[in-house]
Amino acid sequence: MAQRPILVTGAAGFIGFHLSRRLLELGLPVHGVDNLNAYYDVRLKEARLAALEGRPGFAFDRLDLADRAAVADLFRRVHPGRVAHLAAQAGVRYSLTNPHAYVESNLVGFANVLEGCRHHGVEHLVYASSSSVYGLNTAMPFSVRHNVDHPVSLYAATKKANELMAHTYSHLYRLPTTGLRFFTVYGPWGRPDMAYYSFTRAILEGRPIEVFNEGRMKRDFTYVDDIVEGVVRVLDRPPQPDPQWRGDSPNPASSPAPYRIYNIGNNAPVELLDFIAVLERCLGRKAVMRFLPMQPGDVLATYADVDDLTREVGFRPATPLEAGLARFVEWYRAYYSVG
Repeated sequence: MAQRPILVTGAAGFIGFHLSRRLLELGLPVHGVDNLNAYYDVRLKEARLAALEGRPGFAFDRLDLADRAAVADLFRRVHPGRVAHLAAQAGVRYSLTNPHAYVESNLVGFANVLEGCRHHGVEHLVYASSSSVYGLNTAMPFSVRHNVDHPVSLYAATKKANELMAHTYSHLYRLPTTGLRFFTVYGPWGRPDMAYYSFTRAILEGRPIEVFNEGRMKRDFTYVDDIVEGVVRVLDRPPQPDPQWRGDSPNPASSPAPYRIYNIGNNAPVELLDFIAVLERCLGRKAVMRFLPMQPGDVLATYADVDDLTREVGFRPATPLEAGLARFVEWYRAYYSVG
């Protein structure tokens, strides 16, 4: 019997592309889905997709996950064994001016994916959550056992909602679901709206970079290959009900249902000014910095407690910031043909 493919939503996106490529390298069939929207340069998404198409075991559908009929048809045709749901409307600041894009993609689209998984015997749904769910939390490092009921952007609220929606399906239909709270992912083929990408472009073009909160922010920058290694390990481990879970003292990261939440990050936050200094060394150029106040929706620091993921799937981030940024800069120069 042929192996059921792994459905990767957002396959033309940053993490979805890297995950699809890794799964194909492991000899696993991948069915990618993406709507190739214009949130950022579609040519970059098309280039990622071109790097996947033609590889043995890869198939692709261009569709919008908010289209309920199209998603239902996709699951009927593909009959995936596992699903890595990485498609979403990304970006904190964009959510301040385009809220409906987040409702349609991150809520309606996720509901359609859950229904597809429910009705077609999917063995494990792994989906992207975000460190942004920690919102106003200040206890560091962020733990999956912390309460996360105070988001500071609609993007964060939709990711928290995804975790709640997934738990409902795990509870009602015994659908194994695992949510991964990603922490500031960077690397080759990245998203142009991310700071490290726009910083690189501006520095190479001799333009000032905009540094919010005067650079006094910390982020748990995590290299994309480390993220992908964690996702692959999690896909192979559908969650089991937690026999230690108690309703009078509930663990938010587990459940009596087949449900888990993990942080996936580098476990080593870096101040933004230090990050810029590393990027300057990789580029061989100094940045001209324009300092600006804190932006609405931003948080001062992110710092992932990854002990659960390390203990349960052996996740260990292995890429130092200097090495990861050097690889990004090398890719950037080659992709854009700049010196």
